[in-house]
Amino acid sequence: MKHMIRHILVASVCLFLLCAASGCSELNGTRLEPVLGNDVNLVRLGDKVAEKLIKQTKPPLFPYQPDGPIMVTTLVNNDNLDDTSSFGRSFQNNIAAGFVSRGYTVREINLRREVHIVENKGDLMLHRDLKNLAYKQHAQAVVVGTYTMANRVMYLSVRLVNPVTQSIRAVYEDKLYLDDNSLKMLGLKFNTKKTNLAEDQIQPPSPSVLDKILY
Repeated sequence: MKHMIRHILVASVCLFLLCAASGCSELNGTRLEPVLGNDVNLVRLGDKVAEKLIKQTKPPLFPYQPDGPIMVTTLVNNDNLDDTSSFGRSFQNNIAAGFVSRGYTVREINLRREVHIVENKGDLMLHRDLKNLAYKQHAQAVVVGTYTMANRVMYLSVRLVNPVTQSIRAVYEDKLYLDDNSLKMLGLKFNTKKTNLAEDQIQPPSPSVLDKILY
């Protein structure tokens, strides 16, 4: 028992030191955020989403299949499925990069004439005929996603869908405490006005202590 506790303590200390070295967005929304919080790394998060969707999918997806691509669509606002943002379009690219780096062919549907693109909104997939589009693209799977905002908290849901049966094959869900840069991509910003609930309001993360010293 003592041996197990020692391992847990060592792992906890290593995690703390790792977060302290460069800041850690996982600490956003906690009491440690003002000291050790950091921006949400969308590139890393997109890679993590792709990795989890690939591992979770049964039967597995097939890499190195130019004739069986993955289609990654723009993430949309869960409160209005016809609306997206700079965040939704950018994170689409981050997820696509995660699939490509693992050997999967990702079809750039923005360049396909048969797909209607809403100007400044990206390729909104949740209202489309997935069967028809998948037939034309020969896609083995389609990635769709939504986000819901509550103050600076984002509830993120990304699904990998069978475009023929429209059944969900894999899901990635997360709760993110967004930083100022991420909020700007959504057309939002931190509410810094004094209110009766000001003491409960979580302020933007500051750079980590070592970041301040080293950079």
